[in-house]
Order: sequence, then structure tokens, then C-alpha cells
Amino acid sequence: MYEYFEGRLASLEPTQAVIDCGGVGYLLEITLNTYESLRRMGEERVKLYAHLAVREDAHQLYGFYDMAEREMFRILVGVNGVGNQTARVMLSSLTVDELRQAIQTQDVKRVQRVKGIGAKTAQRIVLELADKVGTVNGMGKMEGSERNQARDEAMTALTMLGFAKPAVEKLLMSGDWRNSDGTAMSVEEIIKEGLKRL
Repeated sequence: MYEYFEGRLASLEPTQAVIDCGGVGYLLEITLNTYESLRRMGEERVKLYAHLAVREDAHQLYGFYDMAEREMFRILVGVNGVGNQTARVMLSSLTVDELRQAIQTQDVKRVQRVKGIGAKTAQRIVLELADKVGTVNGMGKMEGSERNQARDEAMTALTMLGFAKPAVEKLLMSGDWRNSDGTAMSVEEIIKEGLKRL
């Protein structure tokens, strides 16, 4: 429902941030890692990626400094026994890369060191998420999902420009769409490269 909130940072605490978007203040629950990133930036205008958690008694908004942290949060809450608060504590205790590495290397003890995570929950997290969090160096599914999103957006744009969908689809599926330095291409870069090849 909400993709992100961008506006003036009205207040910042270690667990919460209020973003003023056009005169409406949105209270977002945040992780300590997001808090540190916002504090380091020291900018008045910020952007947080959002996740809406709906319960019977409340609707809670969670805000994340980047998409990778939000994606990891969503993966974590998909594990039986891991709720929103537990996932937030995990992402406050470990960075996305640290958590990804612990899961990929099946380091149950490291996951268990997070406050509120017992042995069984730690084992479940490691077992269930091993194939979902990508490789240790971060070049796996989490980055892949962002890359696929960029490719999908580029496909929509190119078909809207009048190119035949089968041709666009064939082109976009044929390559990895990386820059010369190995970084994933942005939507704009994929579109520009696509226009050259179509």
C-alpha cells in the first residue's frame, strides 16, 4: 500500500521517526541501523521505504533506510514465530549483510545471540531462509529481485514506446544487464541500452 515516505524529518529517536509529508506527520517504527543512517546523514529531507503491518488492534508503519533492509524484514516475518518486533530487533542487532552471512553459513549461534531469539527459532530462520537471502557477498536473490524490478519497469517503458512486447521480452531476458564495473543497471540505463539494440 505504501512504497516509501519522503519529506521533512520532523523527529528522530532510536526506534521511531516522524516524517512530515505535505503537512501530515507519519510515525514509522525503525531499526537502529536505519536510525544510525539517518543520524549520520543529518539531512532535513529524507526518504524511508515503508512496510505496513496490519493487526486487529492496530496498523503499524515500519520505515527502512534502504530497500535491502525492508526486503530482509519481509523475509524474516515470513518465518513462523518471527513477528514484526522480533524482525526489527534482529535488524537492529545485525546489518543486512551480517544477517545474510549468518544465514548462508548456517551460523545458528550468531542468530541466537539476538535478544529474544531462542535456539529453535534461530534454527528455523537459518533453515527456512538459506535459499532466500542470496549469497554471502550480496549478489544473490535480494539484489536479483531489485534487478528484476528494474527489468520489468524497463519492459513496460519500451513497450509503451511502441516496441513489440515479444521482442522487448526476448532482449531483456537475454542478458544480465550490468555495467562495466559489475553494478546492476538502473531502469534508465536498461532503457537506453535497449533502445540501442531494438
